[in-house]
Amino acid sequence: MSRVLVAMSGGVDSSVCAYLLQKAGHECIGVTMKLYENETVKRNSHTCCSLDDIDDARMVAAKLGMDYFVYDFSARFQEEVIEKFIRYYEKGWTPNPCIDCNRFLKFEDLYARAKALDCDYIATGHYAVIFRDEETGRYGLKKGKTPEKDQSYVLYSLSQEQLAHTLFPLGEMDKKEVRAIAESAGLVNAKKHDSQDICFVPDGDYKGFLEDFGKKSYPAGDIVDQKGNVLGKHDGAVGYTIGQRKGLGVAAGHPLYVLDKDMEKNQIVVGPKEALMKRELDAEDFHWLSAAPAETMEVTARTRYHGKETAATLINRKDGKVTIRFHEPHGAIADGQAVVCYDNDVVVGGGTIVSSR
Repeated sequence: MSRVLVAMSGGVDSSVCAYLLQKAGHECIGVTMKLYENETVKRNSHTCCSLDDIDDARMVAAKLGMDYFVYDFSARFQEEVIEKFIRYYEKGWTPNPCIDCNRFLKFEDLYARAKALDCDYIATGHYAVIFRDEETGRYGLKKGKTPEKDQSYVLYSLSQEQLAHTLFPLGEMDKKEVRAIAESAGLVNAKKHDSQDICFVPDGDYKGFLEDFGKKSYPAGDIVDQKGNVLGKHDGAVGYTIGQRKGLGVAAGHPLYVLDKDMEKNQIVVGPKEALMKRELDAEDFHWLSAAPAETMEVTARTRYHGKETAATLINRKDGKVTIRFHEPHGAIADGQAVVCYDNDVVVGGGTIVSSR
């Protein structure tokens, strides 16, 4: 029997994770990570980390007879996730805070806490599969069973030690199975909605969050076409994302999309959809889950969470830098997002996009 620290968000996935591990005979300790003060979030919103979520996690732990704790990691969360989120948006990039939360909070700080509590493993309700290559002894990560729930994209930064001491009981399951188990076990959150929004931006208003958190305003500027012709005005460049079509407020004879953000000139560049298509990207801070190739390897690459995978050649430029050369044009690539590469269903690795062309 192993001693397992279970990260419990208050959602159905982490609750079933705890239930399954306990049923398998493990000694489980439930933990909710308090990351951000968000008392205004309602129970029917599509986010996590509210006080209601903590109550739900506590009730599930009590029903299962588990010890349960709430750990305050809000200072670390602000440093590693929120402040980076702000820096990236202000330089015109599009960050993915869920990746940073997993990297620094769940699988670094929480893992350290698990070791301090003499736990053998940490466990979460992520939909992904950890495996061990019997020939090399190396651990790897595979996609979850169902594509629509697969969360391997946000887990590419896991180290070998973390993979060896992490459990994902839901990796081979689909959502219907998980909810059915929760119902049969009488868990209070069996029908609870899935979290979708960023926990510290529950209304999806990124610009509003940046203004409120930083106590600042972002100036209006020009929306221009690819030739620099002014087509309209924006109300703050930080509020736009690459590939955005709606909410531009520009009348044209054809659909326009955000192609680029020039933060120095405070301009949003728009154009037709075909102008979004790129052939290559460069990424840095690339973390290899599979053994790194000497030079190149054939992969499929995903540049957004649940985005389309495109066949590509991965070029290892060493020192954490790679170039991804797509076999077919790939659209809406945003600097600051992650590119994650796969060999069939196995995660090769991932890194931060810094340029595309």
